Amino acid sequence: MAQVELIMPKMGESVAEATIINWQKEVGETIEMDETVVEIATDKVDSEVPSTVEGVLVKKLFEKDDVVKVGEVFAIVETEGGSEITAPLVEEAPDQEVAAKKVEEQIAHLQESVQPIANEGIRFYSPLVRSIASEEGIALEELELVPGTGKEGRVTKSDILAYVKNRGNISLPQSTPTPKAEPTKTTPKAAPAISVTGDSEVIEMDRMRKLIADHMVMSKQTSPHVTSFVEADVTTLVNWRNNVKAEFKKREGQNITFTPIFIEAVAKAIKDFPMINVSVDGTNIIVHKDVNIGMAAALPSGNLIVPVVKSADQMNLMGIVKTVNDLATRARDNQLKPDEIQGGTFTLTNVGSFGNMMGTPIINQPQVAIMAVGSIKKKPAVIETPQGDMIGIRHMMFLSLSYDHRVVDGALGGSFLRKVADYLELFDPNTQL
Repeated sequence: MAQVELIMPKMGESVAEATIINWQKEVGETIEMDETVVEIATDKVDSEVPSTVEGVLVKKLFEKDDVVKVGEVFAIVETEGGSEITAPLVEEAPDQEVAAKKVEEQIAHLQESVQPIANEGIRFYSPLVRSIASEEGIALEELELVPGTGKEGRVTKSDILAYVKNRGNISLPQSTPTPKAEPTKTTPKAAPAISVTGDSEVIEMDRMRKLIADHMVMSKQTSPHVTSFVEADVTTLVNWRNNVKAEFKKREGQNITFTPIFIEAVAKAIKDFPMINVSVDGTNIIVHKDVNIGMAAALPSGNLIVPVVKSADQMNLMGIVKTVNDLATRARDNQLKPDEIQGGTFTLTNVGSFGNMMGTPIINQPQVAIMAVGSIKKKPAVIETPQGDMIGIRHMMFLSLSYDHRVVDGALGGSFLRKVADYLELFDPNTQL
């Protein structure tokens, strides 16, 4: 018999660890090749880890709710063959392996000896960063002011260690000076008391709903939201889709929805108004050259997830259709990769799919704008012709844009939204897929 180590796979450039949320296999059970061993969760998405070999699970090195680093062994499987423990080949030199082992020992020591601070700040902090902060006596309020070089401004291990090393020489910005003898003057408002009677049911939020709740509150606290509205005549677009959807379904085996067309229009409008495709970093504005459009998708659980169509401005309509269908299908099946829900620079949400006419969506931080598309309704409308005005039945819809008024004023937000509507109204009826 041979024993093979199963390691936590790489799940994206910015994902360094994952939490085990459920073991699909128990010790002594047989595992098939590519069969799911554990379900894991990162701060972005839940996914499954399959076995790379066929055999019997002989040891679990972590329990449910434990945090496992990428590249770390989490289980041992016994297979037919020799008696030595083997592991998948890794692209690390011996000195890198030694360094990695030292880091693992350091993390183990910190997690065993230090009670890490709670992850209740504006930013997400990994267990390692929180443990180091606790060991060094860095309170959450101070940790919030430490500059981060990681994804979306996160504090990395290097950031916190560099800060600790130079802590005495660093002057952090403070919004309000507070005398040492006095406690913090800003205290969170107490939630109103809720009366729970015998006719009430208490349901705890699942993990994803908690993340969504925290993200939404943070967004409203970060950005002053303003919403603009515009109505668009999409009759040409609707008629075109009605004419091609049956043939497209027969040829490609997929449906063609309105979402790819909306994304194409947004990508074109962003090229016209690039300052809508930005993020805010303190007093700096970061202009994104990539046009990565997130599309809010409802999950069977009722939660929302936002897969991202990367470089949407570089695709033709057919490419966007294929990408949207693929992401939507795998989102419903919980098969998205962490990288596929990161890096968005603008978000689109379709409230019309719920029968709503319009909406005022909350900005998906660190973006500065999000557009909602409402349901398409037949309405009597004035049609201007060379022969004069006339009344006709038209397919009309509302578009709404919520934007961060720190950097997007009404002129930019309104002009951008009007441009998206123009692209939809001027859709070419001769478009080929």
